Amino acid sequence: MACGLSLNVVRSGMSLYRVYWLGLLVVILAVSCEKRLGNPRNAPLSVGIGKTHAASGPQHLTSEGTSRLRALLEAADLPDLRWPGFQNYQEEVKEFYGAFNETLPWIQDSEPTPQALAITQALKRAETKGLRAEDYDGPRWDERTETLQQAKPAPESDLVRFDLALTVSTMRYISDLHIGRVNPRLFHFGLDIDRKQFDLSEFLRLELVHAKDVSEVMDKIEPPFPAYRRTIDALNRYLELARQDDGEPLPVPAKVVKPGDSYPGMALLAKRLRLVGDLSAQDEASTTGLIYQGGVVNAVKHFQERHGLDSSGRIDAQTFKQLNTPLWRRVVQLQLTLDRWRWLPHQFERPPIVVNIPEFRLHADNKDYQWALSMKVVVGRAYRHKTPVFANQIKSVIFRPYWNVPLSIQRAEILPHIEKNPSYLLENSYEIVDRSGHVVSEGAVSDALKDSLRSGKLAVRQRPGPDNALGLVKFEFPNSYDVYMHGTPVKELFSRSRRDFSHGCIRVEDPVALAAWILRDKPEWTTEAIRNALNGDETIQVDIKDPIPVLILYGTAVVKEDGEIQFFDDIYGYDAALERVLNEDYPNSD
Repeated sequence: MACGLSLNVVRSGMSLYRVYWLGLLVVILAVSCEKRLGNPRNAPLSVGIGKTHAASGPQHLTSEGTSRLRALLEAADLPDLRWPGFQNYQEEVKEFYGAFNETLPWIQDSEPTPQALAITQALKRAETKGLRAEDYDGPRWDERTETLQQAKPAPESDLVRFDLALTVSTMRYISDLHIGRVNPRLFHFGLDIDRKQFDLSEFLRLELVHAKDVSEVMDKIEPPFPAYRRTIDALNRYLELARQDDGEPLPVPAKVVKPGDSYPGMALLAKRLRLVGDLSAQDEASTTGLIYQGGVVNAVKHFQERHGLDSSGRIDAQTFKQLNTPLWRRVVQLQLTLDRWRWLPHQFERPPIVVNIPEFRLHADNKDYQWALSMKVVVGRAYRHKTPVFANQIKSVIFRPYWNVPLSIQRAEILPHIEKNPSYLLENSYEIVDRSGHVVSEGAVSDALKDSLRSGKLAVRQRPGPDNALGLVKFEFPNSYDVYMHGTPVKELFSRSRRDFSHGCIRVEDPVALAAWILRDKPEWTTEAIRNALNGDETIQVDIKDPIPVLILYGTAVVKEDGEIQFFDDIYGYDAALERVLNEDYPNSD
């Protein structure tokens, strides 16, 4: 009798006696079928690109196959791979195969499992995540899979190499998605990625080998932030735009092109602006002749705004430079920004405040990691005074702070001013203090005091007030760089499109709004109370019970919450440095 017995609905009037015996017969038949087919109830379901089926367990090896696998694990080198050496992953790969008693978990019945096939598809599409598919053998998986599926059965040596290649490639891919391709410490950034917090062997074994939905599992390892997801979407949009871009450069005239001027590249300009989304299809269609006017001018203004330029509508050398930047370079900017997102923790105890250096902006996040506050900032000069990249916590807000002049500025700037003008300290509210903070002098500076200032035995500080270099508020997050955020008496710098003017600290455009945001859990610190403190006569320090994470980051591509994609200059050369490292070799190969 066939095991696929089906029951009809019990007719009305059938006796309970007959129903009982019929039900018993079904149970006996089901048990008989289970014995003949093997018990599938405890076997894990595997859902891949193809069908759903009950897995029969990993591929067992002969003694010769086991020896071959062990030799490859000991050598940590697989010639089949684009990057053969996997010494950085050797222990984790060994642990993975040890957990399966050196069987092949990605192979069943001499064919790749559905999970293996699904993973190879992800490796082939690594470009859509800002990674390089060739680093994970993406272009090779179709041929390998086809070779195994055509052979009946495939040689055991082929099965071993396929399985090991997939394990190594998957570990590399997951690691790169989770923590980035390069350790930020290489660039002396104050960001810590702890590789030991993520067990690759355990993740593959428990999450992927029997995954019902490989894509869903893979999603768990990426940063969960909305801005990261927006950047992924922007990358895929620009990958498509780069394929459409013919790369023809706009002609660059000797003079600035102003609205109303004749410009020979009008048609190409309209086409370029339409391609990147700054010009509507209707405005492009209505663009005729060589006069720079109408909707194209507004589109140029929007383009300038998206690229950190003065949105005047005048097409100057900087605007032409951005317009003629190939779209594949925008793809690279998005890829590098995604790598930097992966350096960050995947969760914070409190929503962070983020300063993006090339953007010259600060964003404060709410609990959903949406921007609740945004403002302009001034950062360190690109030459000699770069603002460091690091993570810390804001622990206090100081109203009407003193400015303790760093020794480097004391020597390089304050002393030369004193030499030129003996009244410099008095005129600028400076005072000389000893190491205990006691005032030594507020006026004339003797040669002996100058020597002590040069040696660092004495220090200069600026008294609180509206002319203080820190403005009227300081946001304190103690760090080895001696960098913090603060106000400023020099407000006009915020009107500039490029704002790298400081000695490394971060000047904020609206310190009152930022203070209110940071102190939002203290109801007594209303906006009015904050303004009263700023206009008072004393220095007040307000400590924060639960410190707020602050991230000083560097990304030349930003995707706003409305989907607008912005690009900024690589002012510190950090994009170029990261790109050089990534182009040298696969970063995690030996």
